[in-house]
Amino acid sequence: MTASPIASMTGFARAEGGADGVAWAWELRSVNGRGLELRFRLPPGLDALEPALREAAGKVLKRGNVSANLTVKRDDQPRLAPDPAALEEVLRLATELAARIPGAPAPRAEALLALPGVLRPAAAAEDETIASARESACREGFAAALAALVAARHGEGARLALTLRRLLGEIATLRAAAGAEAADQPAAQRARMLESVQALLGQVPGLPEERIAQEVALLSSRSDVREELDRLDAHLHAADALLAEGAAIGRRFDFLVQEFNREANTLCSKSASVGLTATGLKLKAAIEQLREQVQNIE
Repeated sequence: MTASPIASMTGFARAEGGADGVAWAWELRSVNGRGLELRFRLPPGLDALEPALREAAGKVLKRGNVSANLTVKRDDQPRLAPDPAALEEVLRLATELAARIPGAPAPRAEALLALPGVLRPAAAAEDETIASARESACREGFAAALAALVAARHGEGARLALTLRRLLGEIATLRAAAGAEAADQPAAQRARMLESVQALLGQVPGLPEERIAQEVALLSSRSDVREELDRLDAHLHAADALLAEGAAIGRRFDFLVQEFNREANTLCSKSASVGLTATGLKLKAAIEQLREQVQNIE
């Protein structure tokens, strides 16, 4: 079975066309989001398209904040018609004003019609067949823009996958270096234990050997990083499995990176050498870079 490609949550697509005297253009933009949030901006009269468009987008997009903007322009100039209420109001005001000014001429029709709001585009009666064809063209345009957006997100996801694999390789190298550093810790651990035991005996003479053994065991467990290294190995294998799976892995990968970071923090806190601490800090930096990139995955 072929793995689905990794998709980014960021992308842009545009599709445009025309039908029956109307030119339309779709613009789709997608950015990171915790879930899938769709925002539509449709011209008046095309609002009824939104439910079907939202359903279509939900079938191919799982996460991201997506805005879809449709602009529509008519090729022909709309016919203008007077607004009866507005015309009546400006005529009344103009007549009253002319009556109050001695010798003022009567209001002229062309002057009244030039006033803002008096003439408005007339709503043209449109054949239902033409209107349906235009709506169908807009839906097809959305489907084309949506497919282009998905392709753009997959293209960005392919580049993102290369970055993720590079960072996981860096983390694996640092984990191996931490293992080598940790192998040299027993001598440092013994020295610290002896210093602690001697200090304890100096403060509490005649301390029972059982208590001393407990203190040594406690100090030893606090500086043993083998479990953290083993869990880092397991997390690296889990990350490889997620990348191989591909589709809709963003949330799970984000949780996995949190586990990476937890082990790196514990490793640094348990470190008994300068070298291991330095490697642990580099490991934390690489994991932080991984986290930033994982935030973009769908």
